[in-house]
Amino acid sequence: MTEMNPAQLLLDRFPMKVVLNDNRPIELRLAGPGDDAAILQFASELPEADLLFLRVDITRPDAVANWLANVQRGLTVSLLAFDGDRLAGYATVDRTPARWTRRVGEIRVNVGPRYRSLGLGRQLIAKIFDIAQALGLRKIMAHMTPDQLGAQAAFKRLGFVTEALLSDYVEDRRGRSHDLVIMSHDVDGLTDQADQALRL
Repeated sequence: MTEMNPAQLLLDRFPMKVVLNDNRPIELRLAGPGDDAAILQFASELPEADLLFLRVDITRPDAVANWLANVQRGLTVSLLAFDGDRLAGYATVDRTPARWTRRVGEIRVNVGPRYRSLGLGRQLIAKIFDIAQALGLRKIMAHMTPDQLGAQAAFKRLGFVTEALLSDYVEDRRGRSHDLVIMSHDVDGLTDQADQALRL
């Protein structure tokens, strides 16, 4: 009998139900073909300040199509959190096919405004870390701007440390340049800390 790999065993647990702090049920499931409309709708409801520094401009259909294509190619694993038919947030771990960075992944987490401070961010982070471990990743990176103090605090509570501060490295939707903070953490042990309450 063929033994399934740890990643597939974990991914097969989805979809699953989680409960927010207000007792609202949320379904977590893996992203796939046909999710573009829900993602675009989610992006349309984000405040302008949130849109300025999106790593992937999910307001653009072509960018969303490329994201979902990477999911199909196995370069990205994305969890979508649904409240009924409404996308409430997502978590993504991206990998690169290059041999020298194949054990490194980058995570992105985004929670809709009406679902923040309800524990959804914490649950998405915990699940995406589990997936990162099962995929064999050994180092997780997170990118943000210096003024995203809330995000930095959340990652620090998980044990992330600042690796670098790059000056004028990113450009927002208005064409203005900003510094970039790169934070990282070894994957081993992360999920033990991810149960701590985070206001995401």
